[in-house]
Amino acid sequence: MSKIDSIIDSILNFDPQGGTDAAAPNENAPPVQIAEGAATGSDSAAPISAPSSGGQPVSVASPSNTAFPDPAPHPTQREAHGIAFDFNAGARISVPAGRWHVTLTDMERSVCLYSDAASNCMILGSKKYFISARIEVRSLDDDSIVVVHEYDCRDREVAILLPGSTLGDAVGWFSYAVKFQQKHACRLTVAMSDAACKLFAGQYPGIRCCSFAEYEANRENFYATYYIGLYFQDEAHDWQPSDFRLVGLHRTAAHILGVDDSETPPRINQWPVTERPIEQPYVVIATQASSQCKYWNNPFGWATVIQRLKEMGYEVVCIDREAISGHRNHWNYMPHGVRDETGARPLTERAYWLRHAAFFIGLSSGLSWLAWAAGTPVVMISGFTHPSNEFHTPYRVFNPHVCNSCWHDVRTPFEHGNLLFCPRHADTSRHFECTRLIMPEHVIAHCEALHHQLTDGAPA
Repeated sequence: MSKIDSIIDSILNFDPQGGTDAAAPNENAPPVQIAEGAATGSDSAAPISAPSSGGQPVSVASPSNTAFPDPAPHPTQREAHGIAFDFNAGARISVPAGRWHVTLTDMERSVCLYSDAASNCMILGSKKYFISARIEVRSLDDDSIVVVHEYDCRDREVAILLPGSTLGDAVGWFSYAVKFQQKHACRLTVAMSDAACKLFAGQYPGIRCCSFAEYEANRENFYATYYIGLYFQDEAHDWQPSDFRLVGLHRTAAHILGVDDSETPPRINQWPVTERPIEQPYVVIATQASSQCKYWNNPFGWATVIQRLKEMGYEVVCIDREAISGHRNHWNYMPHGVRDETGARPLTERAYWLRHAAFFIGLSSGLSWLAWAAGTPVVMISGFTHPSNEFHTPYRVFNPHVCNSCWHDVRTPFEHGNLLFCPRHADTSRHFECTRLIMPEHVIAHCEALHHQLTDGAPA
């Protein structure tokens, strides 16, 4: 069975400078012990039992020392006899010294996850994603049930944490947090980056957006907390019930939260200006990315497409954050002949440019997700991801005749610190062929179809 501190170090947005060790338990707490006594006999279902001192639950290892803030150190829901529980970082049950028997059951699947005697300890369910759980604590002194609780977060405080500052992840995941709140009628807090908070805050009644610092300041109030991320080495499926490389980058949030995985763009806040930024019809592009494998590496691609867009009567506007970005001998410049609207601008301003655009051309990166949320048709160019990884667009550009989809290959986990990541053909003539051999004519065909739809009203 995987321990908490051995499966979290590869979450998307993990900081390699921070090392790979997960958070250590409280130095003042007794050693953490692995309980292998699950009723099912399955290592993946076995919880962790942590002894405590003085009948009080101890602080245990947090989900991550880099990606997520700590949950409350002790279970937040108090019961009689000094027993407490919650669902922050999985089911957590603490019992004082005495003769107790604790049972943890997945009600939806009718699976007993844990059933054993316990005293003066905290029991942690190994599964951190949403489970409709039933907790039962029985006194062995008189064979009476002293606590029974079936998961019910209605009108209770629940937190969903979205790690890091990457734009696409937050946009792709947020609508599934909305579905969770609508399904359970809980008081939901979504903790995420400041930029993402500004994008979503106030759009959904019953959902509060906050920073990680605000979550930490109020963590004692939460009945449950869920951690949305891309877990590359979660072989025991403790953090995600289905590998994100199988179900898709955004749909993994649905599986973690136990909601329907059909995709819906989230509502986002509006830029205060309502009129068009320019009178002329225009197309927005974004050519930069966080890793070279995400770029369109065809050296003639962007120039050829931009020339054709201008022939069709469009001005071309670039809204990347950076006009120039690169590493070593790979440098990427804003294409020649475009209107420069790059810079560190608010996301709502970028969305404003997107809303009034005829369409958007981009990569498997954050601004494509923002265009999707803004309701703008998206021509997406990507080879290192399979089309199943992102939201559906009829204008997806992908070349199946060359090496592709290495993002989904469990044999070669993505290396966030390697900006020239190309696990199968690095330093060969086939380096980045997944997009280098995407032809501009392929992209232009989608642009012409969209132009025909916009000018003639015919389906593209």
